[in-house]
Amino acid sequence: MDTMRDRFAPVVSRLLDEDPRVAVVLAEIGKDGFAEARRRHPDRVLNVGIREQLLIGAGAGLALTGLRPVVHTFASFLVERPFEQVKLDLGHQDAGAVLVSAAGSFDWPAGGYTHMAPGDVALLDTLDGWTVHVPGHPDEAETLLRHAVAAGDDKVYVRLSVQANAEGLPVDGQRFLTVREGRSGVVLAVGPALDAVLAATEGLDVTVLYATTVRPFDSAALRRATETAGTDVVLVEPYLAGTSTAAANDALSDLPHRVLGLGVGRRELRRYGRIEEHVAAHGLDARSLRERIGGFVSGGPVAEQVA
Repeated sequence: MDTMRDRFAPVVSRLLDEDPRVAVVLAEIGKDGFAEARRRHPDRVLNVGIREQLLIGAGAGLALTGLRPVVHTFASFLVERPFEQVKLDLGHQDAGAVLVSAAGSFDWPAGGYTHMAPGDVALLDTLDGWTVHVPGHPDEAETLLRHAVAAGDDKVYVRLSVQANAEGLPVDGQRFLTVREGRSGVVLAVGPALDAVLAATEGLDVTVLYATTVRPFDSAALRRATETAGTDVVLVEPYLAGTSTAAANDALSDLPHRVLGLGVGRRELRRYGRIEEHVAAHGLDARSLRERIGGFVSGGPVAEQVA
């Protein structure tokens, strides 16, 4: 199976052909995938070099001229390093762009901690007005990329990953999907976490929701699920643990409820390792998730519980 990032350049190259508003801004990373598109559209495919602050500034400038910029690099260089430009050049100026990342969390362990960004979604959550897509399959990535580019002049973040579920689902860029129904709790799996969650909850009487668009947070879907499954809620996110616990708490603020946020821990793992080892170390493998989810929905003590 190809990866989400394998889909990125072909999909956006077609959008460059289809829509004269679309522009692409790169910072060296990913430039080879746009070599042919750059020959066709030299004025709308820009490579600013290894200058990530300029990457965001150039994208904002293009947006202010009426273009729809698609801005791409690794997550740590797209969100963390130029965060001031994301906040001011895009946010403060109310300029829309599509930020498309790769290598979030620990997708490229050999790159070391400089190339890891498990806090990217949480960091964007400090800003107003961002839509955040977290596809779990290349087919979903293609759909959500098209949604993002077509979203007027909105600010959109698309988080691509080499981690993926075995099958794509029909996502719409808005709502959570109900994948399994139960009566003893709700588990919300985000993007690439779905397959592990389904394996972990096999035989458990829980509802499983699937989210590929986490901002805006689909509060209505979560509330509907709790009507039959109860108000014990577990969030399994492929980035910083607890990123969406406040959103879930807000959605259920008028109901007695418990929320457990699972995801990438704050402790830095100082060995490169493999992706699978990082997944296990953060307790995001199916075996660990089953213990943590099962203990929580059955009323057992769980250290990460958030009331």
